[in-house]
Amino acid sequence: MRNTKKYLALILAVMMLVSVMAGCGTKKTEESATPSAALSAAAETTPFDLTVCLASEPETIDPALSSSLDAGNMQHHFFEGLMKWVDDGKGNAVLTNGQAESSEKVVNEDGTVTYTFKLRKDAKWSDGKPVTAGDFVYSWQRLADHATASPYNYQLDMVKGYDEVANGTPTGNKVKDAEGNEVDEMQFADPSTLAVSAPDDSTFVVTLSYDCPYFNEICAFPATFPVRKDVIEANGDQWTFKPETYISNGPYKMSEWVHNSYIKAVKNENYYDVDKLGPDSITFQLMDDANAQLSAFQSGTLQFIREVPTDEIPTLLADGSLKINPQIGIYYVCFQNQKPPFNDARVREAFSLVIDRNYIVENVTQTGEVPADAYVPDGVYDAEGGAGKSFREVGGGYYSVKAEDYKANCEKARQLLADAGYPNGEGFPAIEYLYNTNDRHKAIAEALQQMWKTELNVDVTLNNQEWGVFTATRRNGNYVIARNGWLADYNDPCTFLDMFMTGNGNNDSKYSNPEYDKYLEAAKSTADQAERMKNFHAAEDILFKDSGTAPLYFYTQMYMLDSSVQGVYYTPLGYYFFTYASKAAA
Repeated sequence: MRNTKKYLALILAVMMLVSVMAGCGTKKTEESATPSAALSAAAETTPFDLTVCLASEPETIDPALSSSLDAGNMQHHFFEGLMKWVDDGKGNAVLTNGQAESSEKVVNEDGTVTYTFKLRKDAKWSDGKPVTAGDFVYSWQRLADHATASPYNYQLDMVKGYDEVANGTPTGNKVKDAEGNEVDEMQFADPSTLAVSAPDDSTFVVTLSYDCPYFNEICAFPATFPVRKDVIEANGDQWTFKPETYISNGPYKMSEWVHNSYIKAVKNENYYDVDKLGPDSITFQLMDDANAQLSAFQSGTLQFIREVPTDEIPTLLADGSLKINPQIGIYYVCFQNQKPPFNDARVREAFSLVIDRNYIVENVTQTGEVPADAYVPDGVYDAEGGAGKSFREVGGGYYSVKAEDYKANCEKARQLLADAGYPNGEGFPAIEYLYNTNDRHKAIAEALQQMWKTELNVDVTLNNQEWGVFTATRRNGNYVIARNGWLADYNDPCTFLDMFMTGNGNNDSKYSNPEYDKYLEAAKSTADQAERMKNFHAAEDILFKDSGTAPLYFYTQMYMLDSSVQGVYYTPLGYYFFTYASKAAA
């Protein structure tokens, strides 16, 4: 077992799934979701314009099509689901009703479960039109529809009819896929097959195939946010590009998008809680240069950043300006499992074993990350939930990350590479490691490059791409080895393990094993927590037997917040909420 007690203590302490992020030097009573009553009249009348940087230009901000954390953060400000995350004012963010004012759950005799949501009477779109149950029906059907090609359509796999709509059924015929391989022809059901309905404008009904324990969290996840059918049909893929067509139903609405520069949001005057909102505007600055971000923060141009130059981390931590939040996530090396030479499990395992994870977290990242010896991170619940052992404590590790075992790991790796036909790296093809433009990712890439050369005698070139281009390249499988990372969408091992199922939209590694799929399907088809966890552990065992991926470390989240701002809250799922931020009292 690795030394994770200190990290576990930190993350489990906030495992009601949220931690409020206090502004520097503010009191607990000032962390409310509404602006502080102590503000002076002059401060209340002065415009409060907040400028933050989450990442560079997103690939997309369509809720059904995006899969990046930065886009998800923005979408939580532009849109609202049936449920939402709020700050309770006492240091915990909790899940509560969003566009739904109430819900009723009924377990049916056949084991299916029906949820009936009643929508708020004052739920409106940013153009003033009412949000209806039909909007949710359209949005959920669009998400599940195979033709939409959403990387997150599987978030609805618990809804009855999902498989027929998203995965289809074999026709018995064979066809050629895009790469010329012979595959089964599939027939897909009409999206209306999905068991969602709107008996009237204010009632949204969903039938689940089984009692899914995290369904309410799915109802607060960006992919399930409602979008407008008339807007999308009129504007196609371009609907997200302009304020006049980016119609949303959340607390803020888009006022401007200058591509590769910024996205500006202003208060949505039709939002039911508009009188309590904080910033008059939130500008999401689009930057990938950590030096530029830090400079802008220190000059007052930015009030919030999540990245700083690697060589500045020790100094910023020491002076207290750089803060660390817990985060349920994993940073890992992603192999394209279908492309030589990484279609050989021995090569994948060799490349993983020679990674000195301790060196990376101690000398490169330096913000409390924990070397990873498995895929599902610390802090994820096992069968007993938050009251029992975590999934990681129960499952243990798959290789040693102890410093004293690194030499033995390297010796085993060299033997594996020789067994694969590349003794001392001889004859190994030229390969490229792909990462998105970022100071930290570059430093990690250079460390990996050196380890693979020193221990395996393999030359690896490095290539970086802008974020939006990089995510598309990786998702399409147009690489051989790349950086990757994943944060929990909800607190359950399923959010980490189902992405490796065959054909999953977020399966960038193109990993495929029928046995793995079988265990995931079994876990997804029962509400029995002990049975679910048994199948999840069995699946993770297979993933590491196949060396399907190479975890580096379990995440933490660094950030810098200007001391003039308070009331920003956060969840270890990786979302920051600026919705009710306010100016700190003088």
